[in-house]
Amino acid sequence: MSIVTVVGNPRTGSRTHAVAVQAAEAVARRIGREGHEEGRGEVVDLSVLAPLLLAPDRSPEVEAALALVAEASVLVVASPTYKGTYTGLLKVFLDRLPGGALASTVALPLLVMGDARHALAAEVHLRPLLVELGATVPTPGLALVESEIPDLDAVLARWADRVGPQVAAAITTGALA
Repeated sequence: MSIVTVVGNPRTGSRTHAVAVQAAEAVARRIGREGHEEGRGEVVDLSVLAPLLLAPDRSPEVEAALALVAEASVLVVASPTYKGTYTGLLKVFLDRLPGGALASTVALPLLVMGDARHALAAEVHLRPLLVELGATVPTPGLALVESEIPDLDAVLARWADRVGPQVAAAITTGALA
């Protein structure tokens, strides 16, 4: 079983990156996979791949990232909220996956936002995209307001306690067959 995190923030070293990695670790601990890949899993940081995503020629780095995402058992897909939705960078990357590419994946949408007014964006915008790609999305997305970041450990512990059983059930009941 593999846990992969996709970070759709165009800035390197962003808060979204830190939150996404910690969220993946919290879910891994909750479903009993903390020893997997030293508790971290793999991270696809789109800020690194950004210059290659719209290049006219195929990039081996982008192709490897797409393959890693398509092979994930659990996929945490994180983005800051831009204009009330996820970033264009994340959309460009996910658009490169063929339809059904995430059919064997449990996906967890995560948006980091400046204002709670955007809280539905994870459900209204990101979740449908993941479902369109074939992912099983067994839980509501996490909408994290930046003001919650100082209390991130507690927020993620509550979230992982809530979503962990649903993720584990989706994995073990054959939803990923």
